[in-house]
Amino acid sequence: MGRFARSWALVKASAAVLRSDRELLVFPLLSALCTLLVVATFCVPLAFGGVLTQLDDGVAPVWLWPLGFVFYLSQYFVIFFFNAALVGAARIRLDGGDPTVADGFRLAMARWPQILGYAAIAATVGLVLRAIQERVGLLGRWIVGLLGMAWTVASYLAVPVLVNEDVGPVDAVKRSAELLKRTWGENLIGNGGMSLVFGLVFVAWLLCMGGLVVLAASAHAAVLAVAFGVLAVIGLLLLGLVQAALQGVYAAALHRYAQTGDAGVGF
Repeated sequence: MGRFARSWALVKASAAVLRSDRELLVFPLLSALCTLLVVATFCVPLAFGGVLTQLDDGVAPVWLWPLGFVFYLSQYFVIFFFNAALVGAARIRLDGGDPTVADGFRLAMARWPQILGYAAIAATVGLVLRAIQERVGLLGRWIVGLLGMAWTVASYLAVPVLVNEDVGPVDAVKRSAELLKRTWGENLIGNGGMSLVFGLVFVAWLLCMGGLVVLAASAHAAVLAVAFGVLAVIGLLLLGLVQAALQGVYAAALHRYAQTGDAGVGF
């Protein structure tokens, strides 16, 4: 019960930070846009070069593996960089300061070599798991999925460690696993609880807006149906941004709690 109480307190602290600094939503927004840009940069040339058709036929060129590593590396670096900026800005607020978007980017830029190194580790792990998954049966895929989940949980605090502690990427992963021993309950309960709540809100929003679209369509109000559809998409995007930002702030609060025993402002 103590872990549930602490998890709830940490979530409230994270929500307090997000209420005070709504500009933190900029970081997950830019992360999503840059991630899509990276995907387009890799996939569009492959599509026009006919490589994707070869993949559909089960033929994968040898050079596709190093290209896949570069893709993983680029994606992870973008995600970790903006997450580091978010965590850095959130930590300033948790410490009693008044952060700006520029403060978050300044902290991330100061640690970009370490973030790149951590992205290389994550890309290697991701590529190895993917390679194993393609060569094993159903049971093997299930085991690989568990390994991937274990890696995600163990490295959850790696970005906050990189931002707030003077360590390299390898030590950041080790430190994250070490801190997990103290906060595994708060990690699983807090993130699981937020995922459950946002999942329910997503479903409720879809059902509500879907019903309005059906009603508008049945009344032959095509313009109104399209408007409700656009509103549904915008709502889902906003919910996704809030969830991503809140989870990033929660990681900062959890790291601070693991370090000091206090989550900071709002705890």
